[in-house]
Amino acid sequence: MPGVRDISADAFIAAYASHLKRSGKIEIPTWADIVKTGAFKELAPYDPDWYYVRAAAIARHIYLRKDVGIGALTKLHGGRNRRGNRPSHHANCSTSVQRRVCQSLEKIGVLERSDNGGRRITESGQRDLDQIATQVFDQAKEEEDDEEEEEEEEEEEEEE
Repeated sequence: MPGVRDISADAFIAAYASHLKRSGKIEIPTWADIVKTGAFKELAPYDPDWYYVRAAAIARHIYLRKDVGIGALTKLHGGRNRRGNRPSHHANCSTSVQRRVCQSLEKIGVLERSDNGGRRITESGQRDLDQIATQVFDQAKEEEDDEEEEEEEEEEEEEE
């Protein structure tokens, strides 16, 4: 049975973000359409569903590693701080945004606070992520099979 580690990160995050959006369990805060995700950013994200994508990325990251704190997540989602004609440096993203996303995931039962600091994935959250990973794996396998059949049909047509 394939897990989260067995599929690509972008495919899993997109699938889990759409699952979170469809389920309607996570409430998007009112400030989500105007907030910058870091001090080094100039504008808010263009994608209106960025909150779901961030939640999916955080859930995946915590699934792969145990007991992850907010500080580690800010480093993960940080980026390049362009400082004019001086060299660019790494800058962390907003801790408030990361904390709110983690709190949203805690409300729906995907994450829980760890005894030794940080957050960890719950059993029900792990089950949900594994189900989504299995669905993505099956879809990718079906697409590969369809492509192989099409290639075989094209080869047969060329031989005739």
